[in-house]
Amino acid sequence: MGQKINPLGFRLGTSQNHHSFWFAQPKNFSVGLQEDEKIRNCIKSYVQKNRKISSGFEGIARIEIQKRIDLIQVIIHIGFPNLLIEGRARGVEELQTNVQKEFYSVKRRLNIAITRIEKPYGQPNILAEYMALQLKNRVSFRKAMKKAIELTEQTDTKGIQVQIAGRIDGKEIARVEWIREGRVPLQTISAKIDHCSYTIRTIYGVLGLKIWIFVDEE
Repeated sequence: MGQKINPLGFRLGTSQNHHSFWFAQPKNFSVGLQEDEKIRNCIKSYVQKNRKISSGFEGIARIEIQKRIDLIQVIIHIGFPNLLIEGRARGVEELQTNVQKEFYSVKRRLNIAITRIEKPYGQPNILAEYMALQLKNRVSFRKAMKKAIELTEQTDTKGIQVQIAGRIDGKEIARVEWIREGRVPLQTISAKIDHCSYTIRTIYGVLGLKIWIFVDEE
């Protein structure tokens, strides 16, 4: 009963790929994992510091890391490249030197590339950031959920499920609320499902947000 599994890990090798591509000996594996986390956090904090205040959120869908003997290749899949590049011609170079400083490595050089996503609101991470912004601005959670679903429907996805848990609207007791539109077949491995878990820090406590988006069936 209730044995939950991450939808991305469940589909690895069929409809999902790894976000990190590298090989390490078992004793060095944890070090490589921490490196990845450090690179991702560094990129996110840089984008947060340098974004325009009016834009509101980062717009990063995912960060892929490929490691070779002498090179670390980082591919940033971003929904709104303007947030990173606008107003500074050397935005990517600046980000690269910033990450290199934080993550100092003599043997390997770092290379950062940016890929534009056609339909940003079809990505669960970008949608989660949008909803977090709405909830922090004291918008009703039902309104935020419905708006997120409307935005996703414009991107030709087959279904979406949104779940919020915690002290919703500042109520004394924690509860779970969810809404689904279209089909979301979680048990079907051939169904390509994008998923994200996101933590929202509001003034009345921490909320947990989960989004499942049914993209396509193979």
